[in-house]
Amino acid sequence: MPQKSADQWFAEYGESHQNDTNELIHWVCVPVIFFCVVGLIWSIPVPAGLTAIAPWFDWSLPVMLFAYVFYVRLSLPLSMSLLAFMLLCRAGVLALALHTPWAVWQTCLVLFALAWIGQFIGHKIEGKKPSFFKDVQFLLIGPAWLLSLVYRKLGLRY
Repeated sequence: MPQKSADQWFAEYGESHQNDTNELIHWVCVPVIFFCVVGLIWSIPVPAGLTAIAPWFDWSLPVMLFAYVFYVRLSLPLSMSLLAFMLLCRAGVLALALHTPWAVWQTCLVLFALAWIGQFIGHKIEGKKPSFFKDVQFLLIGPAWLLSLVYRKLGLRY
């Protein structure tokens, strides 16, 4: 089965994101959800044997690598910006770990739940189900779709 183009993914995703309020909610909630997923995965304990070999390793790294490969296949120009976003999320998680009294997973779990509530409110306003009910890959398309809107606004090709 041929891979969909970025424009095909974005057009399909955009069908359930026409309402201005829903789109605004997505501008806030999609990055928060992505950040929280990175934080929750970062929080998964790493076996001591692995930390002895690679003290820098955490589980968010292979997951972000998987997402990056997905994004490279989608669009090389977008993948570069999405890599920067993923690294910013990871830096935010590390900062959270250093500067808050709560465990990263606890903070991320609360923010994750609140952001998903926001997403479902947005889709209730829109009157359409979230795209990921149709295809789970849309969970990765959301951040790329938002970034594609920025690229278009700036006149950049993706």
